[in-house]
Amino acid sequence: MVAGDRRKSVAIFITLGSCVVALAVALNIGWVVLNWRTGVLLILGLLFFPLIITGVVLNTIFLVREIRRNEQHDAFINAVTHELKTPVASIRLYLETLQQREVDEAKRKEFYAIMIADSERLLTTIEQVLRAGRSSPSKRRIERIPIDLPELVRECMLLARTRHHLGGDALHFTQSVPPDAPANVLGDLEEIKAAVSNLLDNAIKYSGAKVQVSVETARVDEKTVAVRVTDQGVGIPNLELKRIFRRFYRIPGTVAMRVKGTGLGLFIVRSVVERHGGRAFAESAGAGHGSTFTLQLPSPVPKETGRTQ
Repeated sequence: MVAGDRRKSVAIFITLGSCVVALAVALNIGWVVLNWRTGVLLILGLLFFPLIITGVVLNTIFLVREIRRNEQHDAFINAVTHELKTPVASIRLYLETLQQREVDEAKRKEFYAIMIADSERLLTTIEQVLRAGRSSPSKRRIERIPIDLPELVRECMLLARTRHHLGGDALHFTQSVPPDAPANVLGDLEEIKAAVSNLLDNAIKYSGAKVQVSVETARVDEKTVAVRVTDQGVGIPNLELKRIFRRFYRIPGTVAMRVKGTGLGLFIVRSVVERHGGRAFAESAGAGHGSTFTLQLPSPVPKETGRTQ
């Protein structure tokens, strides 16, 4: 929710609370002044009492949501601060070492590789924060171009292997697409690439010590294609399957909280997919049983199936 919307919500519920208080005061004063009109006040009480209770309940719900949102914001700020500060501190340490000591060529190359990795981590965090800021519910115009989805997924997998230093068997790709109906989509290349990359990073981070991630592109029907990312990691409790796509949200009280992150990755995934007219959802058998994330995107109808008979 953007700042303007939050201010409007706060103003609405403050007004509601004020009206409820004023109504309660008016009823009490009316009871004192018009005590002899018991029947009239009884009718008014029956009419307004449910309204008062409803107002109090709604106000309480709003306050609880605000408290939770503030907690999520605090957790997000702490996470982003850590994600920004840690690589900066690491880069500075290696630069100071290079400046103050004589380092042999092999060690120097090792330091450079570490600093480049830390720079990429820093850049990834910044890009996520900026992309999340652009992922508002308002319909932003996107430049749609034809995209070969399987090819894009392969590129994202290659980048993920490099970024996380994975072996060749950690990520497995399959393509379930008939030759006469290729898995093409029309969309913003960078946005869809960011969505797929976030899903891969999420699956890898929550896989634990042994990464085994399966990625599949498939045609759901003649108008829809899908990307499915399945891991063998910590899994997701059933009640959290829809909540995990919220901004800043991270599953509380589980091993997942020990994994560093900003709580923006899956929010970006859902925002990108919905802007392209698709949907994103998660499936899991529960904690400890892995999970599957699916992106479904609209696809142009193949010419062979779209011709008039």
